Amino acid sequence: MAFKDYFKFNKDKTTFIFVGGKGGVGKTSVSSATALWLAEQGKKTLIVSTDPAHSLSDSLEVPIGSYPREIKTNLFAVEIDPDVAMAQKQAQLEAQKAANPDDEGLFGMDFLSDQLDMASSSPGADEAAAFELFMGVMNSDEYDVVVFDTAPTGHTLRLLSFPEVMDSWVGKMMMLKAKLGTATNALKKIMPFMDAVDDPQTSEDLKRTKEELDKAKEILSDPDRTTFKMVVIPEEMSIYESERALEALGKYDITVDSVIVNQVMPDICDCDFCHSRHKLQQKRLALIDQKFPEQHIAEIPLFKDEVKGQEKLLKLAHILYDGEDNDEVVQEAIQL
Repeated sequence: MAFKDYFKFNKDKTTFIFVGGKGGVGKTSVSSATALWLAEQGKKTLIVSTDPAHSLSDSLEVPIGSYPREIKTNLFAVEIDPDVAMAQKQAQLEAQKAANPDDEGLFGMDFLSDQLDMASSSPGADEAAAFELFMGVMNSDEYDVVVFDTAPTGHTLRLLSFPEVMDSWVGKMMMLKAKLGTATNALKKIMPFMDAVDDPQTSEDLKRTKEELDKAKEILSDPDRTTFKMVVIPEEMSIYESERALEALGKYDITVDSVIVNQVMPDICDCDFCHSRHKLQQKRLALIDQKFPEQHIAEIPLFKDEVKGQEKLLKLAHILYDGEDNDEVVQEAIQL
């Protein structure tokens, strides 16, 4: 089966593709190329950067903000900004304070404002903002496909564990609410993606949030709607970290359908250094085959220049998904 045939699309339902791996392996290049290729196939595509050190705009060479914007036909892009997300929560809270000036004290609005100030700079704020966007696009089905250009492995695992963590949190809050009454409702307002509704202090709101979390878990674990593509380079550290990440993703029932090996060196006969690197990489490629027997293995050859800009990214995409040859890297292309 050709690599492009691993994409699965559902009529009237969004498909989610997570692209992840160790830092520095080329995740942004692969996710950008994938999004461009999907848009070229006529799919309405959103690419989302969840990496705090955003490089998506640099890769695509277009300005990208904290709200989805169209950058070419069928392709939209957004870089998650937790500061913007928290500012929106603060604005909602200020509006609630204005409407309820007497709601002060230990669990009052001033307390909640202080909690949001701390949350905006706490570890996990990026993942919380990213997961809120995931929940939004999950429920809207506005796009045919959403591609997540994820942060390095640790951040990504925290992002994908959010449904489990938050489901446990909501469950505990529902029990506390039943025991303690209205005091625990105030705590609900600081949850990263629970927007206020007409009556935010109702059990129905908590139940609805739990239903949304259950739906998120169901979609993330559905291989027909959500898949993870692991990007590696043919080096031991990248391979072993990806192996551990794959095991962790299995705990959340997330399907890793493919491993994309980036920066594969050609064999250049009249270059001793290049030939040595090629031989070493061939051993690492054999290790990749051994470590990931259930995944489709795809290779991206080394480019002689930096892969950035939509033209170069589409070239990468056609090599990866259409089986085209990389005519940039030939034996005469590398001179040391």
